[in-house]
Amino acid sequence: MKTAYSFIALWLCIITGSAVAETCPIIPQPATCQKNAGTFNLNSRATVAIRGKASASQAYYLQKEVLRLTGIALAENTVGKSPAIELNLIPGRADGEAYTLQIQPAKVTISSASAEGLFNGIESFLQLALFSPNNGRAVQIPCWNISDKPLYGWRGIMLDESRHFFGKEVVKNILDWMAFYKLNRFHWHLTDEPGWRFEVKRYPKLALVGGIGDYSNPAKPAQFYTQEDIKEIVSYAAERFIEVIPEVDMPGHATAANKAYPAYSGGGSAAHPDFTFNPGKEGTYAFLTNILKETDALFPSQMIHLGGDEVSYGNEKWATDSGIQALRSKYQLKDLKAVEDYFIQRMADSVFVMNNKVLAWDEAVSTNLPANKTIVLWWRHDKPQQLKMALDKKYSVVLCPRIPLYFDFVQDSTHQVGRRWAGDFASLTKLYNFSGTEYIPNAGNNSLLLGMQANLWTEKIATTQRLEYMLFPRIAALAESAWTAPANKDFGQFKNRLNPHLALYKASGLSYFNALDAKLTPEIIDPAAREQKMFQMLDK
Repeated sequence: MKTAYSFIALWLCIITGSAVAETCPIIPQPATCQKNAGTFNLNSRATVAIRGKASASQAYYLQKEVLRLTGIALAENTVGKSPAIELNLIPGRADGEAYTLQIQPAKVTISSASAEGLFNGIESFLQLALFSPNNGRAVQIPCWNISDKPLYGWRGIMLDESRHFFGKEVVKNILDWMAFYKLNRFHWHLTDEPGWRFEVKRYPKLALVGGIGDYSNPAKPAQFYTQEDIKEIVSYAAERFIEVIPEVDMPGHATAANKAYPAYSGGGSAAHPDFTFNPGKEGTYAFLTNILKETDALFPSQMIHLGGDEVSYGNEKWATDSGIQALRSKYQLKDLKAVEDYFIQRMADSVFVMNNKVLAWDEAVSTNLPANKTIVLWWRHDKPQQLKMALDKKYSVVLCPRIPLYFDFVQDSTHQVGRRWAGDFASLTKLYNFSGTEYIPNAGNNSLLLGMQANLWTEKIATTQRLEYMLFPRIAALAESAWTAPANKDFGQFKNRLNPHLALYKASGLSYFNALDAKLTPEIIDPAAREQKMFQMLDK
């Protein structure tokens, strides 16, 4: 979380006033939250105690975050001297990420059956510490009794770094805020037309040549993550119980890779040159499988996203390529969509051999991928039939429809740069009121719904300031939509709880949008986009 080392909680206490103490300020809203009499005095005499099989690494994380956010140094104490913050891992229960947080004047107890649940409880405690009265020496945290669990297991954010590259520190800051709001899946879009953004040892030109340029400047020197960078970020995310899922886009969106290794290009179109890999060359499959082997070694999530979308943007030459025509004849592929499906199924087989699940955009539902090894991300809100087909085939589904879950879409009617869909945009209200179940007419399919994620494409996002402006405060509404049961949601009450979080963004130096009063934070527009008009999108 980007913030200078300071007693930020003291500053927040001054500007947010005593009203915070009357309501539970946690976002996302806990399942149950009851306030009791008294306060817990968080000061330098407080200790962290481990109970059961709770991990010492989580105690260390709590100590580190309390010090960073409040300036208070907590000692670890396994004996249990009072006052103590106890982390209690309870064996034998099967309630996933659920936790309880009990705050009493002499003790705080965070309990869960899982390490993830303990971490969620820690994040709730940290939020309470930030938004409680602070005199500079101690934080007086009201006594709350909280019992909580998530609505969905998949609560994610996708970041596109092909179009514009932001670097390790920006990614780590996003991961910090994801953890703060109990988001747990980071989908990393690392390859596309403008640039290839991670090192592959076997094919170094992918990064050194394919990494040259971005959406704003095709001549920009190569920008990419080394394998050591990737390992560092994956480890950083793991400490926060966030899984990192890489995306290696294919068979379309392959321009950067083809710039580096043109032998595997399947051609493109005038608007999208060298857009595709070539399904008619046997070497293409070996080339991509070798890339995926290194990808698998770097990312322990056992999930790889293969893209699979928008191939028709640049597959014109497939119709005349002799190798592809031979492939069609050999396997009786009736059209170019069948060729696309053949390609995805074959590359998926390579992923399955690595004991990974395949993720793909909703175009992939026309394939015959095995349901138990495939996750479909439904993004085309105007094509509900794709979602229905995915559910009919018993695919697990993550919801990320453009409206309201594309965070590159405009978030207010007054904004001038960004994307809209037939005039519509992704406002905080639409996002907060989204639960996902409205798209699932058959309740029997609810078990196939893994959750939701927001997608942050970066054609119109070239700077960190614009990135933050498009992410905050929508990240908070996303968290509550993915975590909190619809029956417990109330947008009016959410806006009241959001106020101190807006103050936190300001204290942290973020370039955020004040969705509660748009006039207070004028639109941040990147220099590269300043001359570009609003554009209406009829596809991704």
